[in-house]
Amino acid sequence: MTCKETEKLIPAFLQDELDTEELREFMEHIEECGECREELTIQFLVTEGMARLEEGNVFDLQNELRYCMEEAGRVLKRRESMQWLLYGLEGLVAVAVITLIALLIFL
Repeated sequence: MTCKETEKLIPAFLQDELDTEELREFMEHIEECGECREELTIQFLVTEGMARLEEGNVFDLQNELRYCMEEAGRVLKRRESMQWLLYGLEGLVAVAVITLIALLIFL
């Protein structure tokens, strides 16, 4: 993923709207690219900071961004685990169908 693509996805990331593949590529790029990580930080601080100021809440945006990134990593791992589970289930269904067809043919 390029920096330009990553920067375009920052608002969707902040709104938790990325699909699994986009999230994986986004997270990988953010971990490697200091410039994009800085842009994410800026957009997060502006977006969340403005919302918090309007609400009148006390906040620590640096820790919240760190938590947001950690949570995105956990979400990504859960999604990927579920994807592998679905692949396994699809494989079992395929085996069951083939077995059923074989039984019907030979009966």
